[in-house]
Amino acid sequence: MFLRGRVATHDGTPVPSNVLVERVCNNRVRQEVYAFPHGDFSMQLGSRADSFPQSSADSGPSYAVGSQDSSMGIPRRELTNCELRVSASGYRSDVLSLVELDTFGSSIDVGVIVVRRAVKVEGTTLDATPYKAPKEGRRAYEKGLQAEKNGNLDEARKYFETAVAIYPNFTDAWFQLGTVLQKENQKDAARSAYTKATTINTRFLPPYLSLASMAYHTGNWTEVLHLTDHILELDPLNQAAVAGYVLDLDSLNYADAYFYNAVANYKLNKFEEAEKSGLKAEHLDLHTHFPRLHLLLADIFARKKSYGHAIAEVQTYLSLAPDAKDADKIREQLAELEKLNGSVSTREIPEQR
Repeated sequence: MFLRGRVATHDGTPVPSNVLVERVCNNRVRQEVYAFPHGDFSMQLGSRADSFPQSSADSGPSYAVGSQDSSMGIPRRELTNCELRVSASGYRSDVLSLVELDTFGSSIDVGVIVVRRAVKVEGTTLDATPYKAPKEGRRAYEKGLQAEKNGNLDEARKYFETAVAIYPNFTDAWFQLGTVLQKENQKDAARSAYTKATTINTRFLPPYLSLASMAYHTGNWTEVLHLTDHILELDPLNQAAVAGYVLDLDSLNYADAYFYNAVANYKLNKFEEAEKSGLKAEHLDLHTHFPRLHLLLADIFARKKSYGHAIAEVQTYLSLAPDAKDADKIREQLAELEKLNGSVSTREIPEQR
């Protein structure tokens, strides 16, 4: 069986290079293919279980973009739990649900997946202060970056301290100083440097995320929520009205921000907000940095008696962390959820007369 379709931009501009079409099932990427230069793509599905095929673009990468382990696939009948979306740097994608897909055909045209150029508010990457700093300050800052890159933290810290001494409003230097201090396990000093950066420019977000991470690891959930709420208010994917900026998601990991926000809301018993942020984190965290996010969502779904969704989240967790210390306990919880789901399904079946 083949899924065929086309990727197109919303404004008719050329499709970006190296467009990756992803099939996502139960919030996990199960298959990926590269689109042809003009946007066409073809995705072959196995008869029993799917795998990660080679690029579909003749001029694109020739390597497989995922594992060839067939156990990563799913039965064709479960395609109703899947959707297609596009991954392309600087673009955000519409999502095409496969819930109504006829899986009995040999070739299905799924239509067009539209991508839109993403935008970003000022401050989510390194800001303009390096260009405002005196030449000596910029030179010290650049030497600090090089020293940090080379692993010489002590030298890097001295250069960044010189940069902020020359130009006290050097936001980037304060942030980098905080990063080095944190690596040196000088947590209080690092927190002070990050906080200084936030007071200079409230729209420069990396230090907010660093502070949120520190608060997360100390269990200060109110502080985590305060910091991540600020970040997510300026999430470029939610700022469609803002124009004139080019998105660079590598500059700030929004999956981290949504994850911390979800956990903080959950710990503060704000379950609806936790679910919203958790689902966004799950959507963005394609490299599965947060396996326990799925347990958080499973608990939220179980509270809502949405046992099917809770089961899927627990199964995802176990597939990501099969050897976790709590894996046996989680499997017991999964069995209980399956019993609850079975009893709900039984009650929903009307009696035959």
